[in-house]
Parts: sequence; structure tokens; C-alpha cells
Amino acid sequence: MDQTVKKKDCCSSKEVSGDQYDLIVVGAGSAGFSASITAAEAGKRVALVGHGTIGGTCVNVGCVPSKAMIRAAEAAHGGASAARFPGIASCQHAVDWPAVVKGTTDLVAEMRHKKYIDLLPAYENVTYIEDGPARLVEGGVAVGGRVISAPRILIATGSRPHQPAIKGIDTVETLDSTGLLTLPDRPESIIVLGGGYIGCELAQMASRLGVKVTLVTRSRLLPGAEPEVAQALTQALKTEGITVETGLAYVSVAKAAGGVSLTVERGGKTEDLTAERLVVTTGRIANSENLELEELGIETDARGSIKVGQDMATTRAGVWAAGDVTDRDQFVYMAAYGARVAINNALGLEQMRYDNAAMPWVVFTDPQVAGVGLSEAEAKTAGYDVKTSVITLDNVPRAAAARDTRGVIKLVADAKTDCLLGGQIAAPEGSDTIQTLAMTLKFGMTAGALGATIFPYLTTVEGLKLAAQTFDKDMAKLSCCAG
Repeated sequence: MDQTVKKKDCCSSKEVSGDQYDLIVVGAGSAGFSASITAAEAGKRVALVGHGTIGGTCVNVGCVPSKAMIRAAEAAHGGASAARFPGIASCQHAVDWPAVVKGTTDLVAEMRHKKYIDLLPAYENVTYIEDGPARLVEGGVAVGGRVISAPRILIATGSRPHQPAIKGIDTVETLDSTGLLTLPDRPESIIVLGGGYIGCELAQMASRLGVKVTLVTRSRLLPGAEPEVAQALTQALKTEGITVETGLAYVSVAKAAGGVSLTVERGGKTEDLTAERLVVTTGRIANSENLELEELGIETDARGSIKVGQDMATTRAGVWAAGDVTDRDQFVYMAAYGARVAINNALGLEQMRYDNAAMPWVVFTDPQVAGVGLSEAEAKTAGYDVKTSVITLDNVPRAAAARDTRGVIKLVADAKTDCLLGGQIAAPEGSDTIQTLAMTLKFGMTAGALGATIFPYLTTVEGLKLAAQTFDKDMAKLSCCAG
């Protein structure tokens, strides 16, 4: 899809000069579109150079398809979970895996058109170029045998799944997150390699859709989360029948009868785990190769992520970067935000600095895991005199009424000033609850102020108030709505 007239020299393979733009954006995902729209609204002429499928990771292979299938799995599981209520019998929903996958694929196509492709005509000064791989050159970008020029360039080429270096892994057919979400037929069993947020989400999704799941990780689930929160999720997954294997070393992968075998080491002894398919969810790596960054002095880290400053500028004057290709937070909303920061600074519109101090994050498991700000360990490392409050969900009336007390809430505060520093939650409605805590951090509230705030009764978010009160009160001695 190219809305430009291609300027190619048909008689030569040499690159020829193209048009002059105010800004070139390489990558047409969330960060790329955010940057292009920001610049276009400022009256600038933009060349948006496609890199992969238009729309990027989130709409095509990440947020949209995974959350759609997670919701489908949640609906299928609802019949069994209904039995927690007295007087309601459980039931088993039939699952048509191919139909679920097709419905998800259709939704992705619809969203890609609605939020990306169909937006382009609304911005006349954005020229979309999709003409093969792009690479940076002096003064611009080479693409499709020509060079387009601009004084400013933004790199937003995203990331892709990382394949770990395990002996024999290249001898078997593995699935990454994209492969599992588009698999035409349901596998009988899978091993999910990696206990980060992608692994946890997909493991539970597949299990609820009728797949026997073994979730394997070298450390614990969600190693970046608070231990209390990670343990609550681990227990919830085990209760649903997912085999969770933690603290293992990966030894080798090999073909096995009916599937694949993963050899692991536990306590000095090796053992084999087998399943029909192996799903690899061991993180993502930046799409920075082949851009010829090194030739232009643009520095990257060991994983290929572009190093940027608080203004999102790279180590090359006139070049900025945003999104998953950088060494910043890998969330779609932070990619779009980082792109706005970059373009505002690049064009001199408004001086902005990348600020993630009150950035909420969510793991869409059930219970959902969410957090914002500093963990206890991070706060101590930062030099704070820390105090914490931890309450399990059986102390939250909403959870008791819903007959679902899986989860925990943990708050972290400065012991000297009582200022809240961060918090995490594992709860069925944790994703919606965390934004309230993000606002308390953004505006510098104390634990005392949060505990004194009026919250509606029988809501999950009320748990934040109760956790704040628990810093200096015993919840067991308070009546409903007291304090």
C-alpha cells in the first residue's frame, strides 16, 4: 500500500534521490502512527515508511489477538467457575478452537483497517511508503532503490519474539506467541517456555480452551512482580490444573513421540517434560538489524535495543527512536507516548521528557496482575526507608461477595513522609483498579490520604483504601466502610 509515486531508476540498481520531507518515520505501528499524526497536526510533511505489517505488534500479533482469545477463554471457563456460588451448578462449554482463532483473525483485520489503514487519508501531509526494507543513510532513508530525505528521522521498527539458545531448539518446530494465537487446530498439550507476562497469559488462555499446559520457567512466575503477587497468581494457575514448573535450568530440546521433549535440570538431576507443541515466550528482541545504525553512530544495547535519552534522542544528531525498538518500556501506550515525546522535541513544539514514574502495567491473567510505581525492592534500592502494607483479597468485601478471594494487594510507602511509592495487585478486576493508584502516585498522595478517601462499597478498588488503612490499623477490628 503506497500512496506515493515511486521514484525509481528503471535502468539502474543505484539509489536515486527522492522527495524532501520534514520528518521520516520508519515503522508503521503505534509509535510510528503517533509520531506521524503529531507531526502532521503541526503542519509538517511526513514520510511514514512501513516496516512489517501496518499497525505493528499490538493490533496484529500482540494486544488485540491475545486479549480477544483471553476473553474467549474466560467466557468458556465461566461455566466451571460458576460453581463457587451456592445453588449454581458448573457446566462445561464446548470450544471450537478453529472458530475462535478465525474470529480473532477477523477482529484483527477490522481493527487494523479502522485504527491504521483507514486513518491515512485523513492526514494529507503524511505519505505512506511501503516498498521493502529501509535503512538509514546520511541525510535520510534508503527504501525501494531511492533515498528520501529529511532533517529529522524517527525509528519505530518495534520488536519480535526472542528465541533462546537451548541445545536442539532449532531441530524442532516451535511456536511463538503469534504462532499459538493463529494455530489452526487445537493441540492436545503444550509446554510454555517462559514465565513472564506473555507466558502466563497464554498458558492460562490455552488451558481454559481445553489444552493440557505445562508452564516452565528458570526463576519464578513474573520475576519482576512482588513475591506475594506472583505467588497468588502461581497458586491460581495451579488450582486451574496448569502444571507450573519453576526454578529449572533448560538443558536441551528434542523431537519426541507425538511431539517435543524439553530436558530440564532440577536440584542437580535432569528430567524430561513432553508435550505436543513447544511455545516459546522468553521475551522479545528489537528490530534494529539491517538499519545500518552502527554506520551512523547510533548506539544499541546487548539485545539490539536503541539507546535513547529522556528526550527520546539517539546518539546520532537528528535521529530519535520510540517504542519497542528502544531500551524503554515495552507497552503499546508507552510506545505512543514516547513517540509524542520524541516528535515534540524533534520539531521544537514543546519540551518533553519521558516520564514513567506513574506508568501502570497489567498482566491479563485471571486474577489480573497490575502495578504502578516502585516495588519494595526497587524502593529500597533507591534509598527509601520503606514501609509496606499487604492484604489478601479475603479482606475485601467485593471479593467475598463475588465468592472469589484469589489475590492480594501490596502498597509501598516512604516511612518518613508517608508518601506512596508504588503498589501491586492480583485480583479479578485488577486492571481497572490500578489506575486509581496511578493517580495517587501522579499527584503525590500519602498513604494516610488514600486511606481517608471515600470509596464506593463492594468494589475491588476499595481494596486500595483498606490496604492504605492497614499501614496503621488492624482490618479485623474495623466494620464495613469504617475509617
